[in-house]
Amino acid sequence: WRIAAMKEVSRALDDEHRATLDLLGRAGQAFARPPRPGSPEATETARVAASLAQFIEEHIARHFGFEEQVLFPRLAEAGEGDLADLLAEEHVTIRAVAAELLPLARAAAAGTLDDAGFGALKRGAPELVERLGAHIQKETMSLLPSLDDLLDDDTDREIAFAYMSG
Repeated sequence: WRIAAMKEVSRALDDEHRATLDLLGRAGQAFARPPRPGSPEATETARVAASLAQFIEEHIARHFGFEEQVLFPRLAEAGEGDLADLLAEEHVTIRAVAAELLPLARAAAAGTLDDAGFGALKRGAPELVERLGAHIQKETMSLLPSLDDLLDDDTDREIAFAYMSG
């Protein structure tokens, strides 16, 4: 029943979190071992790598920026500054891990990643999976319920519309 009770902002973030967890699961599987060149696994690995690169380039900046610029200040004003600070600190760490993975994911998507690069991708992807997975869990357990309590219906709709529009 939790989903039905969610406000629009929380629902939008929750939907993105679920899609992120799905992508991270696929990345964990795709990067577990180097695919044989020309195999169906190689095609799937390239597809997942392209999705991961796009996620890092577009989604992380947009999602984290929205939280940091729009939501975290509201949390701080409502006395939840410690939560906002913790989540913002985790954003810094996740961005750093993602920045290291981005060129590797781009190369894997293009089919130009060598064995050493694949090894680095294989080692780095689980760190992103772990850090982002734990972060999403914190947001699901703490941030989303706080937002549902904090935002009135009009503000929720206004913020959700602005976020989804752009």
